[in-house]
Amino acid sequence: MAELATIARPYAEALFKACTEKSVGLNDALSWTDELAAIAADPEMRQLADNPNITNEQVIDVMAGVTLARGWALSDLARNFLRTMVQNRRLEALPEVAKQFRALVNSGNGSSDALVVSAFPMDDAALNALGSVLEKRFGRQLNLSTTVDESLIGGVRVVVGDEVLDTSVKARLEQMKATLTA
Repeated sequence: MAELATIARPYAEALFKACTEKSVGLNDALSWTDELAAIAADPEMRQLADNPNITNEQVIDVMAGVTLARGWALSDLARNFLRTMVQNRRLEALPEVAKQFRALVNSGNGSSDALVVSAFPMDDAALNALGSVLEKRFGRQLNLSTTVDESLIGGVRVVVGDEVLDTSVKARLEQMKATLTA
């Protein structure tokens, strides 16, 4: 089977093109692609989709029902996109499609996704201040998301694409250990 990234690329590009041509809000499309990707990644959903006794329409209806239960209905574009993925038996590629679609949207906006890992939860004021500093450091607008990893002891680790900025106490201790043992 071809690598998922190769399978996902044309779907992500087609979705991006459809959204820009139809003046669909890219942020809305990002939301529903992420949501559909999360549903498609669920092992029970994959088992249902792989069941030969279940029709494509039933799989689509179940996924639409899950999104509805989570508080929103699929737009026509979202439903058609999902139908295309299900009919072509590409549901397993949906998480990768969402990832590549996000990269296309970010590229068009001149921004990047950034993951801020901190030792403690950050309040909005601290996150906004850190975001301003990071945008200057990386030279582009960043879409910040945060997680907590207590093993960092203090400080933060920031991941932007393939760039990592690690100012955590854990990283500094590891550097000191390497220096002392060298």
